[in-house]
Amino acid sequence: MKLSRRKFFQNATAVTGGIVLCGVHGSHGASATMPGVIKIEKPFHGAVLNVRHGEQVEGGLKVSVQGEAPLDSKVTVNGVEARREKNKFMADVILRNTESEITATSDGLYGNNKHTVKVVWDKNSFPRYGFEIDDNIFFFRDIAQKRYRSLFDNFYLEGLRKLHQKYGTKVLLNIFYSDGLEYAKSSEFTLSQFSDRYKGEWRDNADWLKLTFHARANLPDYPYRDAPVQKLVSDLDEVSEQIIRFAGEETYTPPTIVHWGMMSPQAYGAMAERNVKVLRGYFFQRENGEWDVNHELDAVRSEYLSRNHQLKDFDSGIVFSKIHLVGNITPIEEIIPSLEPLLEQPHSAEVLDLMTHEQYFWPFYANYIPDHFDRLDRAIGWATEHGYKPVFWNDGFFGAPA
Repeated sequence: MKLSRRKFFQNATAVTGGIVLCGVHGSHGASATMPGVIKIEKPFHGAVLNVRHGEQVEGGLKVSVQGEAPLDSKVTVNGVEARREKNKFMADVILRNTESEITATSDGLYGNNKHTVKVVWDKNSFPRYGFEIDDNIFFFRDIAQKRYRSLFDNFYLEGLRKLHQKYGTKVLLNIFYSDGLEYAKSSEFTLSQFSDRYKGEWRDNADWLKLTFHARANLPDYPYRDAPVQKLVSDLDEVSEQIIRFAGEETYTPPTIVHWGMMSPQAYGAMAERNVKVLRGYFFQRENGEWDVNHELDAVRSEYLSRNHQLKDFDSGIVFSKIHLVGNITPIEEIIPSLEPLLEQPHSAEVLDLMTHEQYFWPFYANYIPDHFDRLDRAIGWATEHGYKPVFWNDGFFGAPA
């Protein structure tokens, strides 16, 4: 049975299931139940750490390292002897570089064993939020058909500009190449039909309004989950070329999510070659145990991201990140209750991800939401009141100075 978009998003936010980790530490771990094996349990390999995860000290961030090792063994962490409590070990390590290796070594009856993880220090971190809107194409068609004098004669872009004027909000619009004839009154509309007459206006607003690739069209669902890497790359390049043609290089930024948030892991490298730094998703687990909207990342790291929200894949250099709120599925009265618990977590108290979808703004859409802008105002207003600053995720390191 085909899963409707609305039902899918409702399930995605309602389900946050997890899996039990049985001594596995990503693809770099080992089971501490095996004799003689040492395992760092915290921090996780690829963890992105900020000041809320430790203690700021001169020239670095002091973090706690915890793990398991044989009872009889002496454990050192980066050369410093660790504290022991039965089979547990603990030590403090000072991170002084953006990326650091942490190595725990045990020396006992079973010989010398070690386990190394690599972590990222978000050393210039500050409370910040990113805001993106997926599935954009209708506003392009409206502007092209009505030939407005200004981009902001279109009600949708004008509504977004009002949010920027009120809160300083930065907006990234993830766009389709084609409307796929959905809700069209005539023939297919594509970005190739959009005029470059507004290029100066796009450039004048590029400090807060940017465009990027999302997919070729709304259908099919999951267009890149099983597609060849070249299909994804080709579609990305086609949309990127159009953005630069009609809006200028200043308006373009690399994508942070593809349509339905799924792609082959073989595509990570190709995305990184096109300057993709961040891939965002829901990282939620379905009732059948499968992980979804996770860019086909493995189950162990998907489970970690469902709870810890940022993780770097060192092979590609991409940081994976969890989306916190989707405006079109969160009723206005539930927005603040959904956001407030995030203040208690070191990852989301520092980095907040807000998003929604374009189609719900339009009265002709079957699931039109009349209070859509009000929902965004409430979420962004709350973020502003709590000290979050607007950023684009591709600027610096995850919106903070690199």
